[in-house]
Amino acid sequence: MKVRLMYKDLDFDIKQSLPSNEQVLLNDLELATLFDAMAANDNFLYEVAKISILSSIKNDIDTICYRQDILKDSIRNDFIIIQIYNIAVEAIEKAKKNYWSFSSRYPSTILNGSIAVLQIFMTSLKELKHLADDYAERFESEGFKTFFSMIQREMSAEYFASVHNHLKNLKFRSGVLISAELGEGNKGTHYVLRKQKTTKQGWIRRLFSRKSAGYTYRIHPRDESGAKALSELRNRGINLVADALAQSVDHIHRFFDLLRTELAFYIGCLNLYGQLVQMGAPVCFPLPAAACRRIHSARGLYDACLALTMRQRIVGNDVNADNKNLVIITGANQGGKSTFLRSIGLSQLMMQAGMFVAAESFSSNLCNGLFTHFKREEDAAMESGKLDEELGRMSDILDKITSSSVLLFNESFAATNEREGSEIARQIVCALSEERVKIFFVTHLYEFAHSFEDTKMGNVIFLRAERKDDGARTFRLTEGKPLQTSYGEDLYNEIFLGRR
Repeated sequence: MKVRLMYKDLDFDIKQSLPSNEQVLLNDLELATLFDAMAANDNFLYEVAKISILSSIKNDIDTICYRQDILKDSIRNDFIIIQIYNIAVEAIEKAKKNYWSFSSRYPSTILNGSIAVLQIFMTSLKELKHLADDYAERFESEGFKTFFSMIQREMSAEYFASVHNHLKNLKFRSGVLISAELGEGNKGTHYVLRKQKTTKQGWIRRLFSRKSAGYTYRIHPRDESGAKALSELRNRGINLVADALAQSVDHIHRFFDLLRTELAFYIGCLNLYGQLVQMGAPVCFPLPAAACRRIHSARGLYDACLALTMRQRIVGNDVNADNKNLVIITGANQGGKSTFLRSIGLSQLMMQAGMFVAAESFSSNLCNGLFTHFKREEDAAMESGKLDEELGRMSDILDKITSSSVLLFNESFAATNEREGSEIARQIVCALSEERVKIFFVTHLYEFAHSFEDTKMGNVIFLRAERKDDGARTFRLTEGKPLQTSYGEDLYNEIFLGRR
């Protein structure tokens, strides 16, 4: 039995390795806020959300579209998805109470434990079968159609009847029939469990029927050694059966584990979807493009984590960076530049995970790596200067980055003077652009931004945070050339006069 709700032909691996910059992405993009919203105080949902999103750069377009279709089905039929998830969770939790028997060295204990767990699983499988029969036609995605078809095909009435009969026979209420041979030293060997005759006879026929040749040995009720020896013989006989049944239990347990894990991703998406829609924030299913192209356009793009933190809809931004490798973002402080940068990173990860995106519309090419280089607060324990620390982090990124990656810079290389910081930034950006790395760069370094404006490069777009004449921020970014002013008067008024 296969779940296959995350990939067409693969199981989702919750233990897979994550990108080496996992912690940096968590901090810079504030991903914990997103995971918390998806988890709804459930640690397992949190872990699945984290693994699914941070490993998303491995996904191709087919996988993304496959998950998108399943998620659309989940949104339309959320109550059914929740029922299926609860069935899987309940089956696993009930089975846990009997799993102590699987650590036993006694085949009889393993067999009895396997029977108990398998009966639990059969009840859960019947519930899944009923849901498939009742609701399969409501689903349109390839993933759910395949899943429900598998349930209906594999979980037939004949299957359940066969399992019931096997479990009934394995309780050995009529005793155990075992054959054996005499080996070296007259020790028993080749113990084989035999199927007993099931033909029922009346007592008169049993009384006068011809008895087969054989010997009977009865153990005295107080003969503990004899009882122990008999128990050992019984365990030898049922050993293979106990092992086979335990493997069957493991197989079905793995099915429920995978069902729970893969559905957990969609349950997390439903939790997030509900919160964003409730506050009136738009969501859309993005259009992914091949990694070799340069596509990046959005309408109403916003930082989902900020919206979740503020619990209200926030200002979105429009951007059209198709056929661009470099987006330089300038403008006044507190104008929404860093927020926009986080929205770029979040939307890329969410799209590649197969999720909806926090925007009215969104399209981007896939990337094979997402990196961030954000400014850090001064660290009293730093053994070197702030610029050295920035360059060290940049060196680590350069060791890992590849073509078709996305790199987000936030006020990088501002720890030194304007001229030196601009030159460092310019040389790094030029080298990365030659390798087709897509770059979004938030900066106050006018010389750096202006140097790209002077070159009239066709693959660069400039965005600027809006600032009204009275200093008010709209938190919108529009296309605009970098300005030489950094609005120092705004900072003076805010810090020394308490005005905004």
